[in-house]
Parts: sequence; C-alpha cells; structure tokens
Amino acid sequence: MAVEKLTEQERDTWMDALPNWSLARDGDAIERKFEFADFNEAFGFMTRVALLADKQDHHPEWFNVYNKVEITLTTHDAGGLSHRDVNMAKIIDRMVGG
Repeated sequence: MAVEKLTEQERDTWMDALPNWSLARDGDAIERKFEFADFNEAFGFMTRVALLADKQDHHPEWFNVYNKVEITLTTHDAGGLSHRDVNMAKIIDRMVGG
C-alpha cells in the first residue's frame, strides 16, 4: 500500500493539532524532545515506543543521552510527512500525557 506525503495544508493543520512537535528537515519531518527523571525512565519510554512502533511497522529516528530523548518522525516511503507520522506522534503524546 502506497503511503502519500501530506500536502502543505494538511501538514499545517496537523501541526496545529500537535503543539508539542516542531517541523524539521524543511517540513519533511516532525520532532519532539523529552526529558525524564533519569535514564531508567527515558529508556522505559523508548522501549514502550519501540514496541508500538514495531507493531505499526513505522519506526522513529531517535537520539538518547541519559534522561533526554529526541524523536524525529518522517515517512521515507512517502518522501516526507504522512498520516503515519501524525498517528505515531499522537500515540507518543498520549504515552507522556500531552
């Protein structure tokens, strides 16, 4: 099944609905930074995201140092942002409570 890139208007609408995420890579990705109490909490969060991402076959790009996690979402098959990224961002937001 082909995954389509969001139009600029769709992207802007979704960005309004995802206030904790920022555009990256000239609008072809979204990113969010998280800070946790310690490494254990950060790694637990990454593990929960990884399990859900694997079920959806949509894997984030991320970076972790101690209690900080940076996540970037983009759909390589679509050449930029897609509904898969938006859905993953919404799931992640629910996991951290906003």
